[in-house]
Amino acid sequence: MTGENLSTLILLGSFLLMVFLRFPIAYSVGISTVLCLLSMGQNLTVLPLQMHHGVWSFSLMAVPFFITMGVLMGSGGISDKLIALANSLVGWMRGGLAMVNIVASYFFGGISGSASADTASLGSILIPMMVDQGYDVDFSTAVTITSSCEGLLVPPSHNMVIYATTAGGISVGALFMAGYLPGALLAISLMVGSYIISVKRNYPKGERFSLVRFLKQLGTSFWALAAILIVVVGVVGGVFTATESAAIAVVYSLLVSVFIYKGLNWKGVWHALEGCIDTLAIVLILIAMSGAFGYCLTNLHVPAKAAALITGVSNSPVVIALLLNLILLVLGMIMDMAPIILIATPILLPVATSIGISPIQFGIMVVLNCGIGLLTPPVGAVLFIGSAVAKRPMEKVVKATLPFYLCMLITLLLLTFIPQISLWLPSLFGYAV
Repeated sequence: MTGENLSTLILLGSFLLMVFLRFPIAYSVGISTVLCLLSMGQNLTVLPLQMHHGVWSFSLMAVPFFITMGVLMGSGGISDKLIALANSLVGWMRGGLAMVNIVASYFFGGISGSASADTASLGSILIPMMVDQGYDVDFSTAVTITSSCEGLLVPPSHNMVIYATTAGGISVGALFMAGYLPGALLAISLMVGSYIISVKRNYPKGERFSLVRFLKQLGTSFWALAAILIVVVGVVGGVFTATESAAIAVVYSLLVSVFIYKGLNWKGVWHALEGCIDTLAIVLILIAMSGAFGYCLTNLHVPAKAAALITGVSNSPVVIALLLNLILLVLGMIMDMAPIILIATPILLPVATSIGISPIQFGIMVVLNCGIGLLTPPVGAVLFIGSAVAKRPMEKVVKATLPFYLCMLITLLLLTFIPQISLWLPSLFGYAV
């Protein structure tokens, strides 16, 4: 075995071993990087230099701003407004509250960008509401956790920013535009699944649709939805960068939550910011450690070796695309979302582009695969949050989620083999795809 292959084995083997032993992921990345550097005979001063390089990016500054925006809006009484808006739009259907849950997640995802925040915020309101109206509690939880993944696709998703930075040279604005139709497709797919189950179980309908009521709720929710306009229109229109738009959105979210909706007082703002710091510390240390990990991957030519290995399985682009999805799904079952994006993107993106998949389309595929991983044991963070909110055993929630896994997988396959679902909007707005 050559020295390069031995170092690769040490890097990836020690990392996977620590992941399975349930080490904190940042420690797994950092320790495996140190072991690899030692095996390569490199000075350990490389580690802090590469960690610094990993976070030294203007684009990455958008991540803490978007997270802060989501926490402020999520804590500021926005959830009730968005649920009322969704109810006025789709509550009239059979299984109306399930439809409300799915559409509200689409709206809320555009504000929080976090599946976990969506599940915790909307789930605590909608799951008890659905149970009171005769819906099965496990079905209600399954709808809540699966629909929360829409927020990962709909801008402003901070995971899109992480992907854009990791992939290099990809426009955040293009990724933002690319997420709208896939997010809507996922919502429609989940609504179809919910409707079929609701008809079989005879779940109730809501009030008949009223245009007046919808317009009234739209007016009430305008201030919340305007945060999305600030970010997306500003970035796509070239008024300001993603980082600048995120900073403006934080100030706007603070004003709306405190002075317009009055869901937060200044003490609540302080507590919300404390929560942001906890989240940001985890995300940024992961990004820093992954910078050093990526340095080792590049020096050991792992992306090229992985590409050769995967393309060696088959020459068919269809088979390779399915294999890429399978790898990402398996990683999603054992790792959290940010580390998958940071570690897998440099390895798998060259393979994807070699079979004609656009980096923008691949970004959507990565995010949705990781979203499905958030709903699967043993490391499904959103699955655990949903089970905790509903006070239900994880096993029962997983069983109820099986039909929705199928809906999400169908959506994933459509996004994989119909590129224009992801690329039509970016190309319409003049982005290179």
